[in-house]
Amino acid sequence: MAGRDGGFDPHDPEPPDWARLPAAEVVRRAVEPDAVGVLRRRKPTAAPVVSVTGRFVEGRLDLRAAEFPFLLEFVRCRFEHEPDLRQARLAGVEFRDCWLPGIQGRNLRSDNDVQITDGTVVAGTVDLTDGEIHGTLVLSGAVLRPRTGPALHGDRLQLVGALLGRNLRADGEIRIPGLRSGGNVNFAGARLHNPRGLGLNGNGMQVGGNLHLVVDPDSREPFRCDGTLFLPSVRVDSDFSLRGARLTPRTEHSRTVPPDDPFFDPNATLVADRCRVDGNVNLDRDFSSTGTIRVVNAHIGGSLRLSHARVDLSGGAEPFVEQVGSAHRPPGPYADRAVHLDGTEVRGGIDARDARIAGQLRLVDVKVQGSVLLDRAVLSNRRGDAIEGRRFSVGGNLDGRALLVFGSILLPGSRIGANLDLRGSRLVAPGSYARDASPKPSLDLRVAHIGRDLICADGDAAFSAQGEIRMRRAEVLRETNFHGAVLGNGHNDVALNAFGVQTPELRLDVAAPPRGRVDLRHLRCAFLTDNERFWQSHGRIELEDFRYDALRDPIALDDDAEVERRLRWLRHGMRDVYRPGPYEQMAHMLRAAGNEEHAATVLVEKQRRRYNALADGSGFAAPGIRLWSWLQRWMVGYGYRPTRALAWLSGFLIVGTLWFALIPRPHEANADDHLVWNPVLYTLDLLVPIVDFGHKNKWTVVGPSQWISAALIALGWILATTVAAGVTRMLRRSS
Repeated sequence: MAGRDGGFDPHDPEPPDWARLPAAEVVRRAVEPDAVGVLRRRKPTAAPVVSVTGRFVEGRLDLRAAEFPFLLEFVRCRFEHEPDLRQARLAGVEFRDCWLPGIQGRNLRSDNDVQITDGTVVAGTVDLTDGEIHGTLVLSGAVLRPRTGPALHGDRLQLVGALLGRNLRADGEIRIPGLRSGGNVNFAGARLHNPRGLGLNGNGMQVGGNLHLVVDPDSREPFRCDGTLFLPSVRVDSDFSLRGARLTPRTEHSRTVPPDDPFFDPNATLVADRCRVDGNVNLDRDFSSTGTIRVVNAHIGGSLRLSHARVDLSGGAEPFVEQVGSAHRPPGPYADRAVHLDGTEVRGGIDARDARIAGQLRLVDVKVQGSVLLDRAVLSNRRGDAIEGRRFSVGGNLDGRALLVFGSILLPGSRIGANLDLRGSRLVAPGSYARDASPKPSLDLRVAHIGRDLICADGDAAFSAQGEIRMRRAEVLRETNFHGAVLGNGHNDVALNAFGVQTPELRLDVAAPPRGRVDLRHLRCAFLTDNERFWQSHGRIELEDFRYDALRDPIALDDDAEVERRLRWLRHGMRDVYRPGPYEQMAHMLRAAGNEEHAATVLVEKQRRRYNALADGSGFAAPGIRLWSWLQRWMVGYGYRPTRALAWLSGFLIVGTLWFALIPRPHEANADDHLVWNPVLYTLDLLVPIVDFGHKNKWTVVGPSQWISAALIALGWILATTVAAGVTRMLRRSS
C-alpha cells in the first residue's frame, strides 16, 4: 500500500481505483484510528494529526459547523468535491501537493496554521471569508486557478500570525480587503494574473509586520502582478516593499467612468490612497511598472525609495535618451500620470536616483521631511509636465544632479529647506498651456522659498534649459547660481524670468548668451557675479529697479577700461533703449564702494543716453538737443564733473581778460564815478553771477564787446549753477 501511495499523481484526472478513499472515512479515522496509525501526535502536547497521503478523496469532506480538534494533513491527495469547512473549528489543516476543485472555508476557525503549499492546485476559489486563524495562512508554492470568481476570497480574514504566499501562482483576484495580520504579508516571487481586474485587493487591510511583494530570495523570481494592486487605506506597521517587482495594469478599464474627476488614474498598477506605512516604501532595485503608481494622501513614516525604478507608460516606445536630429518623433505627452503622490507625507526622504519615468511625476502638496534625490534620473513627458509639484515641501535638499528632463518642471509655491541642486542637468522639450498653446517654462519656481542655494550651474556637463527659467518673486536665502549655464533655445521669448527675486548672491556668469529675454526687474541681491556672455543675450535684458550692492569682483579705482566695458555691456543688454535706473544703480554701487570718479562716469553716460532719447523723439528740435547735450557733456559733464566747470570758468576768465585788456578803455556809466579800469575784475564780475565785484555795472562797452559781455554772463550762469549743483550732489551723495 505504501508503494502505491508513492506512485499516486494527484494531478491525474483519472485516478486509479486503489487510491480511492471515501471522504467520510477521513472523519471516521479521527474517531477510530486504524492499525496503520493514521491518528498520531507530533508532540505530546499537540493536537493529534489525521494524515492522508496519496489518495483520491471521493465525495465531499463535510466538516461544516463541526468541532474537529484534530490537525488535518493531506499530502498528494486529489479531491472530488470542495472540502466544506464552513463555520468549522479545527486544530489546523494542511494541503501539500494536492489538487482541489476549491475550498469552502467561510467563517472557519483554526487553532493552528492553514497551509496550501508545495504545488497544490486549487481549481476554484479558496473562500476564507471572515475566517479566524490563530496561526499563519501559508500559500507558498500553491497554484490557484478558479474558473470564475476570485482565486482567494478572504474578506475580513483575521490572522494571528502571517500570510505567506511565496511563489504563489494565482489566475484570478487575491481578494483580502479588511485582512488583519499579526505578522508579515509576504508574496515574494508570486505571480498574480488577473489582467481584467484586480490582481490583489487589500482595501483597508492591516499588516502587523512587513508587506513584501518582492523578488524571492531563493528562486530569484520577481513578484509579478497583471492587474491592479488595489491597496487603499492599508496600514503597515513596518515596511511596504515592491523591490524588483513587475507590475502591469488591467487591460480592461473605462477612462470615462468618472468624467468629472481630473485626478482619476485609469491605468494604475498600484492604488494605495490613504495608506499608512510606518516604515519605508520600497519601489526600487529594478522595480518596473507599465502603469500609474498612485499613492495619494498617504503617510509614510520612513522613506520612499524609487532608485533604479522604471515606470514606463509608453509601451516600450520611450527611449529615455535625447535623440538629436532623429526623424522619428519620440512619444509624449502621455495621457496618464506615471507616479501620483498628491497630498502624501513622507517623514523620511524620496530617493529616485537613476530612475526612469515616462509620464508625469505628480507631487502636488507633498511634504517630505528629509531630502529628495533625483540624481541621474530621466523624467520624460515631452511637451507636457514632467514634474507637477505645486506647494511641494522638502525639509532638506532637492538634488537633481545630471538629471535629464523631457518636459516642464513646475514647482510654484514650493518650499525647499536647503539646496535645490540641478547641477549639470538638462531640461528639454517643455510643455505648453492648453488654453492658448503658449509655451510653459522648463523650470517654474514662482514664489518658491529655498533655504540655501539654487544651483543651475555646470557639473560634469553644462546645465541647460531649452525653455524659460521662471522664478518670479522666489526667495533664495544664500546663492542663486547660473555659473556655466546655457539658457533658452531661441524658440521661447523668455530665457530667464527672475522678476522680484530676493537672494544675497546672484551668479550670472553663463556659458553662452541667453537665447531669449532676461527679466531682472525688482530683483534684490547683495553680490552680483556676471560676464560679457550674459550681457550679450539674444533678447533684451529688463533691468528696471534691479538692485545689487556690490560686484563679486569689484572694479579697481584706476580701472577706467572696466567701467567703459561694463557700460557697453549695459547698452547691449538693454538694446540701446534708454532706462535711467540701471545707470543709477551702477553708479550707486560704485559710490558705495568709494569709487566716486567711476560713478560720475556712469552718470555722465546716463545723461548722454537721456539726451539721445529726447532727440530721437523730438523731430526738428533734435539738432539743438544734440548740440546742447554735446556742450553739457564736454563743458561740465552734465554737472557730474564740477571741476571741469571750474576749468572752463578759468579759461573764459583768461579769454575775457585778454579781450578787454586789448580794447580801448570803456566809458564810465556814471560820469561822477572815478574808477580804475581792471579787465580781470570786469571779466570776473561778468562770469560770476552771484558776487558783485563792483565793475560790471560801472563800465559801458560798445560794439563786439557788448556781445562778448552778454555771452560771458550767460556762460557764467550756466557754469556757476552747474558747479553749485555738482557740489551739492557730492555733499548729499545722491545721483
